[in-house]
Amino acid sequence: MEPDTKATDTEETDGEETDGETTDAIAVIVDQWGRERPDLDATPMLVIGRLFRLTQTLDQRLRPPFAEAGLGSGDFDLLAALRRTGAPHALSAGELSRTVLVTTGAITKRVDRLEARGLVSRTVDETDSRGRLITLTPEGVALTDELIAVHLDNQRRLLAGLGKDEQADLAGLLERLALALATNDD
Repeated sequence: MEPDTKATDTEETDGEETDGETTDAIAVIVDQWGRERPDLDATPMLVIGRLFRLTQTLDQRLRPPFAEAGLGSGDFDLLAALRRTGAPHALSAGELSRTVLVTTGAITKRVDRLEARGLVSRTVDETDSRGRLITLTPEGVALTDELIAVHLDNQRRLLAGLGKDEQADLAGLLERLALALATNDD
């Protein structure tokens, strides 16, 4: 089954207009490859290309509330990871690294910025005096609670072009793709 390549959104699509309908830029690229190299199947671009473009677009549209709060790229991810753990909202740098999927070096830089703002603190791990725990301060909990509500509202707004069933279908398909890719990495 060939995917529907017509844009259903009224926002800019970087596409071409044909007979009053807009085709998204990725569909145009696939059509061009089909014309220039009919021996190749360029249809994987309909998924991968769109995912790549959507990632860039979503990042641009999700970032402003965090920037307005004075948070750098990835800072909210760290705060949210700590908040999700429940009281006392503390993890080691290694645990944070595994949770937000960045290196411990990146965690250290983020913690330095957030600690300077009074949003997290470093304490000695009671179970391992050599280790340190990064803990949300009360100010960090309050800011995270405020921003997660804004973030989820923003996500809902960005998904408003899809019905609930479509969102559930898309979530399921993306989960299957993520699991398939993780399995292929082993």
